[in-house]
Amino acid sequence: MILSEINIYPIKSLRGISLETAEIDDRGLVNDRRWMLVDENDKFVTQRVLPRLALINVSLEEGCLTVDCDGFGTQRIDLLPTNAVSRPVTIFDSIVEAEIYAGEVNEWFSDVLGTKLRLVRMPQTSRRSVSSDYRKRASDIVSFADGYPFLLIGEASLTDLNQRLDAPVEMKRFRPNFVVKGSEPYEEDRWKEFRIGENIFYGVKLKGRCVVTTVDPAKGVFDGKDPLKTLAKYRTGTLNGKRNAFFGQNLIAEAAAGTVSVGDSVEVVVYEDPPVTMSHRQMN
Repeated sequence: MILSEINIYPIKSLRGISLETAEIDDRGLVNDRRWMLVDENDKFVTQRVLPRLALINVSLEEGCLTVDCDGFGTQRIDLLPTNAVSRPVTIFDSIVEAEIYAGEVNEWFSDVLGTKLRLVRMPQTSRRSVSSDYRKRASDIVSFADGYPFLLIGEASLTDLNQRLDAPVEMKRFRPNFVVKGSEPYEEDRWKEFRIGENIFYGVKLKGRCVVTTVDPAKGVFDGKDPLKTLAKYRTGTLNGKRNAFFGQNLIAEAAAGTVSVGDSVEVVVYEDPPVTMSHRQMN
């Protein structure tokens, strides 16, 4: 098996960037979900409520981010906000100290999305803990990702899902950091410990999917109930008392440093049956 894709999403819920090589740090891949948009109540916003976020491209250059969207031009964003003021922002059940951007950056996003928004950045001093139910160490932290430093999906899992859909979908709907080629469908569910190149990862939690998977990333609109509806027919289970449709595996790295590259070998060290019973192979 090999690593076939590496993706980062610098600004949470905006379009991602595909990389050939990426660095690992204590929160995940470097520059992955280190920025986020918040509303007037300093609460995070995503495609769950603003599907148009899917239309905003992001590029990363030395010293800055650049965002662009058809009809709104481009906006340059310094990696570090000028004269940053820190304040607490809310993401799910977490309250995190973040640096607030000001001025034209926020005006640009507000114009594109049609609602007042502000961009924030997670500084190195902020510590957002991984859920105590799934972390490997008390020190495990995460960026503005939903809850875990990495998400992995096997190419074969998407192929199997698409065979069940009337209209196939692309991997980008599921926003993984890592895509693996050469595994069996849903095999990644059972990867308790594995290597990508020289780096050790732990599979800690199946990824419960939400309505973001039903956003057409090319149009920035909800386009029906699939693929979530179909996943719910054969990939539904209960984890910690919560019913979910699962697709992909959340990961934690052994070390807070390292490098991964497309083409790296993927080797499973320890398999373990996941804590969710699902019928993986039954076709509709």
